[in-house]
Amino acid sequence: MGDPTDPAVLLIMGLGAQLLLWRPGFCQQIIDRGYRVIRFDNRDVGLSSKLDGQRVPGSQYAGMVRSTLGRPSPAVYTLEDMADDAAAVLDHLSLDGAHIVGASMGGMIAQVLASRHAERTRSLGVIFSSNNRAALPPPHPKALFALLKGPPVDSPREVIIDNSVRVSRIIGSPGFPAPEERLRADAAEGYDRSYYPVGIARQFGAILGSGSLRHHNRRTTAPTVVIHGRADRLMRPTGGRSIAGNIDGARLVLLDGMGHDLPEPLWTPIVDELDTTFRATPN
Repeated sequence: MGDPTDPAVLLIMGLGAQLLLWRPGFCQQIIDRGYRVIRFDNRDVGLSSKLDGQRVPGSQYAGMVRSTLGRPSPAVYTLEDMADDAAAVLDHLSLDGAHIVGASMGGMIAQVLASRHAERTRSLGVIFSSNNRAALPPPHPKALFALLKGPPVDSPREVIIDNSVRVSRIIGSPGFPAPEERLRADAAEGYDRSYYPVGIARQFGAILGSGSLRHHNRRTTAPTVVIHGRADRLMRPTGGRSIAGNIDGARLVLLDGMGHDLPEPLWTPIVDELDTTFRATPN
């Protein structure tokens, strides 16, 4: 999206989320500031590659316990693999580098990308994410299991859409509740484009399989902004604070009323903060 000759911004979305969650209006604000926007589906979601039949080894609950200790678990693939996927998108577009922005699990992938592919990371923006270091407060159980435990895969379309709306209400921004019709329309759009819930377990396994990301933070040299909602119950603000505290020179921006979504009233302040960081990149 935007002029291919403008500086590129690569947007990476989170767990089980298609590129659709980078809403066109949000992307247009970035374009209006003079950038080209690139969205893509991570592996195992949307229209990207699916790893059908591959099961995450071991117990998910045991992996969650190890994760609270900052330790990795066996996985089909890791965040490092997903970061290399993102770098491959840049390869495909013949881009030497880009401003990297990730949300939630996408923010974890972005942290790894900024470390593993530092020469291609012009700047780093991390939105409502975590570095999964040991002893961070865990997600609120209601928020986490709402995301991980949906209705049976073969449920009717309307049941799936109803559940998506329910999850959005649980993890979304209490200060900026979205209208019911918008949540329902967004859920229907995602379902009709690609309904593939089985990929969520493997993506969650990638998070558990990577352990603490602090060593990646300490190798990050790109200008960095960490944006987090004070009302986020799924990825608590301590996760954002931990990222910012482990990246030299990173700015931390906490927004009142914001949960684990990108509410339209906050698009402008979020894009403003990203743009400030993009422009801090050395020539």
